[in-house]
Amino acid sequence: MVKDEQLVIITGMSGAGKSCAIQTFEDLGYFCVDNLPPNLVYKFTELLRTSSEINKVALVIDSRAPGSGKDVVDTLVKISTNNNKNESVIFLDASTAKIVSRYEETRRDHPLARNGRLVDGIEKERQLLRDVRTKANLVIDTTKLTNKQLKEEIINQYENSRSETFHVELMSFGFKYGLPIDADMLFDVRFINNPYYVAELRNQTGKDQPVYDYVMKQDAAEEFFAKLDDLVKFEIPLVKHSSKASETIAIGCTGGQHRSVAMTERLAASLREQGIRVNVTHRDIDRHKGVNN
Repeated sequence: MVKDEQLVIITGMSGAGKSCAIQTFEDLGYFCVDNLPPNLVYKFTELLRTSSEINKVALVIDSRAPGSGKDVVDTLVKISTNNNKNESVIFLDASTAKIVSRYEETRRDHPLARNGRLVDGIEKERQLLRDVRTKANLVIDTTKLTNKQLKEEIINQYENSRSETFHVELMSFGFKYGLPIDADMLFDVRFINNPYYVAELRNQTGKDQPVYDYVMKQDAAEEFFAKLDDLVKFEIPLVKHSSKASETIAIGCTGGQHRSVAMTERLAASLREQGIRVNVTHRDIDRHKGVNN
């Protein structure tokens, strides 16, 4: 594998948190595949070497994988001991009592106990994966960890990737078209004087300089932006620390064409100056142009 490629194999006990782990790597920007047959791993790495778009991959291989248990173990042990710093195996473990508790909560069958006792399946899997656990590059015991804590642990181990993927989603919208259901923070700028009532601005948007200037030159708008900018910049590091992959901030006016668009554009520019990755969506900017907003 080339220098900047990363292959992470996630394995371990069923019920120990592999689903949470693979979702975390997906948030970190990895291409993820769950339940990959072990005989496809090396074919997959060949594909990775030749791809110009994919350079970080996380795979889940465990006792569910098609093929024999010996195939799973042999593949994982080989990857763990090949001394390639760009390839690693993470083994997730938990106590038998905790795994039993988790299976009772989900009411799912253990992959090795379809027709027998749950504890027998757990012990069979533990014996099957014993050598893998011993040789894994990283072992995480999730017995006392919540999903959030497991996510934080993985991010701490791969935090260089994290800084590249966290981003802020900024959205302008019109209250008359409904609230955005995915907003983490929502602000109302309908108190700002409305450019709709200025004839030459009515059919423009907050992305047009005359409208932007009209909105931002108002004292109330300037004071609001200063407080909003300060609040968001205070919050973003805390959100990143909490292991979220993104934060969605929505700013609304009546129709989502003038005031909210201008305020969103200004906040986006300010955050980008701080090196924060920002995506901007103006949800209602093109709806019914010329209608009072």
